[in-house]
Amino acid sequence: MSIVYFAYLILIGFVSLNVLYWVVFSLAGRVGRADDNDNVPTPAVFRKIGVLIPAYKEDAVIVDSVNENLRQIYPANRFELIVIADSFQPATLTKLATFPIRIIQVSFEVSTVAKAINVALSQLPLEEYDILVVSDADNHMAPDFLSRINDAFAQGWRAVQGHRVAKNINTSVAILDAISEEINNHIFRKASRVLGLSSATIGSGMAFEPILMKTAMTTQHTVGGYDRELETNIVLSGHKIAYLEKAFIYDEKVSNRSVFENQRTRWIAAQWQFLTFYFWRGIREFAYGRWASGFKIMQAVLLPKILLLAVLIACIGIGLVSGDQILWKSPLILFLVLCGSLLISVPAYLWKLITLRELLLIPILMLSFVRAALSMRKAFKRFIHTPHTSTSSTNMP
Repeated sequence: MSIVYFAYLILIGFVSLNVLYWVVFSLAGRVGRADDNDNVPTPAVFRKIGVLIPAYKEDAVIVDSVNENLRQIYPANRFELIVIADSFQPATLTKLATFPIRIIQVSFEVSTVAKAINVALSQLPLEEYDILVVSDADNHMAPDFLSRINDAFAQGWRAVQGHRVAKNINTSVAILDAISEEINNHIFRKASRVLGLSSATIGSGMAFEPILMKTAMTTQHTVGGYDRELETNIVLSGHKIAYLEKAFIYDEKVSNRSVFENQRTRWIAAQWQFLTFYFWRGIREFAYGRWASGFKIMQAVLLPKILLLAVLIACIGIGLVSGDQILWKSPLILFLVLCGSLLISVPAYLWKLITLRELLLIPILMLSFVRAALSMRKAFKRFIHTPHTSTSSTNMP
């Protein structure tokens, strides 16, 4: 057996484990439920909620987002929007000052979300808050979002992830990005809870007990993946993270390929940095029998779904060129099984948006993802900002 053939078999074995993960979790997400409880009585206590909104040069969307997020069906004196303003224009700060919100101005030589949040956590009187929510500058919370978060904490949860969905579906890239997000919600959040694991966090729409959050934020090794480290530290401390499928928060999806590629470059770099720092910790967690925390860390070994599809297509091509039927039939079967797993993870309301245009765009985005993986080093030292422009919610599941 040649070295190349042996390496190919190892690669097929690795991608097989990846596909198995997607199959098991896609099915689990179909047969189980998230942590929503619609039978919760009228709350006896409205916990004080601080909504952290880290924002870097988000002058185009922040005023509209603040206006929308103040429209909660939650007592106005029991929640507070806290805009962490990094590099805002003076005119924007003047407009924000007219709203009943708290503004914390920050400035860094190299700006990151983690730095902004940590400054806020160090300045805020945390004893005044029962819950801290994190929202992106472009996010719009559904009117009942904070009420649902409050209900979850009434049930004893100390960390919760809400259901982030697309705010805009105005381009083919945005539609596919919305589909990708919902697949991730199905696999990494809902299915994880069905199988007794912690929900993955997603950077916004998440809520924590203040001291638990501050403690979990003290160690940050990645430039663009603070939420994964936050999630991991919470799980390592012995807590599980709930997932509320009906607590919606609307997020702007990327509308063009260049922004898509930049965003994925940041994500891939963060995943690589996370693995660099936490891989052996995950192995130790398994060695000591702490399966839930070990598994949470080792999830980072999984290939992103679009990259996994690209690898399988490449394997099929290699197999066809070699003329060995086993070498192309095996990845073809895995490719079809993976596609089936992804398809059943897409919610019904998004199916009607898929046309031939979106299908033809998928291979192009695969190439963008591969390019993002090859250029991830540029995101190791600086935070790659995703610009936001959309101000209206056009898609409400």
